Amino acid sequence: MLSGVEAVEAAGLGKMWTFDNPPLDYLKERYDFSPSPEWFEHVRLASLRTGGCSASFVSPDGLVMTNHHCARGCIAAVSDEGHDYMVQGFYAATRDAEPVCPRMFLDQLIDIEDVTGRVDAAAPAGVAGEEAARLKQAELGRIQEQCQETSGFRCQVVSLYHGGIYSLYKYRRYNDVRLVFAPEGQAAFFGGDPDNFTYPRHDLDVTFVRAYENGEPVHPEHYFEWSEAGAAEEELIFVTGNPGTTLRLQTLAQLEYLRDAVYPRRLEDYRDRLSVLRELAAADEARAVALRNQIFGLENSIKAYEGYLGGLEDPELMASKQAFERSFRAAVSADPELNEKYGSAWDEIARINRELTEFDAEFRYTLIGNFRTLVLARDIVRYVGEMAKAPEDREFSEEETAEALEGINSTDPIDRDYEEQLLAIRLERAREVLGADHPWVQAALRGRDPAGAARVLIRETAMTGVEARRALVDGGVAAVQASNDPAIVFMRSVDARARELARRINELEASESLYEERVAKALFEVYGTMLPPDATFTLRLQDGVVRRYPYNGTYAPYKTTFYGLYDRAAAFDYREPWSLAPRWIERKDQLDLSTPLNFVSTADIIGGNSGSPVINRDAEVVGLVFDGNIEFLPGRFLFREDDSGRTVSVHSMAIVEALRKIYDAVALADELQGR
Repeated sequence: MLSGVEAVEAAGLGKMWTFDNPPLDYLKERYDFSPSPEWFEHVRLASLRTGGCSASFVSPDGLVMTNHHCARGCIAAVSDEGHDYMVQGFYAATRDAEPVCPRMFLDQLIDIEDVTGRVDAAAPAGVAGEEAARLKQAELGRIQEQCQETSGFRCQVVSLYHGGIYSLYKYRRYNDVRLVFAPEGQAAFFGGDPDNFTYPRHDLDVTFVRAYENGEPVHPEHYFEWSEAGAAEEELIFVTGNPGTTLRLQTLAQLEYLRDAVYPRRLEDYRDRLSVLRELAAADEARAVALRNQIFGLENSIKAYEGYLGGLEDPELMASKQAFERSFRAAVSADPELNEKYGSAWDEIARINRELTEFDAEFRYTLIGNFRTLVLARDIVRYVGEMAKAPEDREFSEEETAEALEGINSTDPIDRDYEEQLLAIRLERAREVLGADHPWVQAALRGRDPAGAARVLIRETAMTGVEARRALVDGGVAAVQASNDPAIVFMRSVDARARELARRINELEASESLYEERVAKALFEVYGTMLPPDATFTLRLQDGVVRRYPYNGTYAPYKTTFYGLYDRAAAFDYREPWSLAPRWIERKDQLDLSTPLNFVSTADIIGGNSGSPVINRDAEVVGLVFDGNIEFLPGRFLFREDDSGRTVSVHSMAIVEALRKIYDAVALADELQGR
């Protein structure tokens, strides 16, 4: 049995440690570092979570640091007719000039409680499958509700090790968040999509906001102080953030299903959506502004999933996963008691994934979630059908039917140009893959070509009008059955199969989750908490060192500088996306061009870590995570310490240098540096 550092490296499960099970022995063995309980508490309470990203307190006056791309919604929302702060940048020189970020929030993790016993007890011995999952889910809801009632915090039960541990996370939420500083989008995302997920990089991807309570800035007891020197090569660093999703505990069979079915079709969908959005944006400047964030998100997702799929297609990665799975299963088989409880789990998961693969093409190509017109028609068909049943016979909960009715009554506009163009592409692909004789394809096309069918379903339906939708609901089953609206006719034809397919997939996934729990519990029996759980968009501590890596026959340097920014812009003749914002050209001579701008480290991150602070062993800020290189993406499935995958961060020295010399944000720089 391996232990300590050897076990972590052999398993490939990475270094995303939970704060209630800190890796004390591992940190001592690997770095000769023994942080105190007070160090962990300070780091936890200075760290924050926001919508899809991470953040941190960086001053005693509630100043919060995150990425520019994490605050895009806020920056766009506070812009007005005369000011596009995504383009121009923003700085509030005084507190009363800090505008509210609509719908932005910050969550601070206050406490963690183990509730595994309560959740497991909810599904007694002998209860399995969907029923066990339902009972456990109901108990999770009760635990969260009771926690929120008694504590006043926002409470979330988190499944770790796929159900091996259930932890209750208690958060204090700050809802009054105000914008302090954002650079120009061109400075934050220099190099655009071509440079995304690459290195060397030259981005100032930072934004500062401030947390308020009762109209006054929050004064947190715990915040990260600023390092004057920043990160140095081979220095021990920590990332403290909320990694979103990793799949390192999944079995080889599950990864093969993702490789062969899920990811190729997901990428196809993303590319189709992006092509339509780009076409619409190119034809209308005003629409281009409105679609900017959607296009950015899809570009980012496509590059990420290309990297994920590339990892799954890498024979070396899959061989490493197979080797660990083989040794893990051997350890389970060698113990009769463990083998009795867990030995069949891998074979059952493989069986389930074979069946999921059989359903996948039909399920993916008949999904309608991207077409609000069709979703509305489907919800009308379902709603009136459910309301005609006795309450005890209804398949959907009160919440689900209420949500459907809310959507039906919504007056939000529908982008019919987008839906028609995208549906034409989807129908063409469905016909190619499922065949022209497939019932769903026949019901959609009705003898037309894909473009003609899309035009009829999106343009000739009354589903874009709320009054027509309400009339069908008021008329009940009789009105829906008598309707000749093309979208309603289509949904009447295909919804029964869609519900049947969804039920079967839900059954399979519920069974799969129970077998995943067995694998996870076996992992516990063999390794304990020596190995970290998969990412769950909850707070983790991720260790690493600042380090160069092999690159194009030489080495990628551990840092880039402002020299490199100006050189890269000049090398592309200052053309988009390597152009420079005007003030960066005008004030170039004021900068110390040797200042480190970005740097790389071996910290283990994934999506959700954007905006995470990078700290040293003294818990001082040395940087800000904003990306990873292309080599880091396969780490979603297997983390390899000795490969070229790297976390890319903004250097703390670059942030202060730019604030003082490019943006005249001296007061903000002083606040960061405690001056």
